[in-house]
Amino acid sequence: MTVFYLSLALILLALILFWQSSRQQRQAGLPGGRVIYTDTRSWGPVEKPLYDASLGLTGKPDYLVERGGQIIPVEVKSGRAPAAPYDSHIYQLAAYCLLVERTMGKRPPYGILHYPNRDFAVDYTPELESALMDVLAEMRRDETRARVNCSHELPARCRGCGYRDLCDQRLA
Repeated sequence: MTVFYLSLALILLALILFWQSSRQQRQAGLPGGRVIYTDTRSWGPVEKPLYDASLGLTGKPDYLVERGGQIIPVEVKSGRAPAAPYDSHIYQLAAYCLLVERTMGKRPPYGILHYPNRDFAVDYTPELESALMDVLAEMRRDETRARVNCSHELPARCRGCGYRDLCDQRLA
């Protein structure tokens, strides 16, 4: 009889731990699947960055989840979700998709932008990849320029910039 109660207690404990694990995964914005990479200390040691030498591109997605043979990058954002994801967030996620394809040989069909109050699934299309390559080429050109003007389309971003005190182009 003792063995029966002990077995029952162990089954109950296993169910509680499984439920808690699933809850943590949902709170982190992760799709169902196996976490194969993390850049957050809460899930384990931080992994080495993904790197593509031909592009000179390095990145550390918050999570990579393997699901059904596909690898899905997940980027966690701390601020409230905008009505639609910012272009900069989309390009960051696209860069992670590109790095996954280049380093792991599997093209992600999409990536996930997780905000505290909303998630966005962003399809990794050939058009998005092409736009990303254009942005990377523009960044490479800017690296060789003596002066690159700042973008001041978002005054709030300028006010929150860490270089604001040093910038001669800052908004008033």
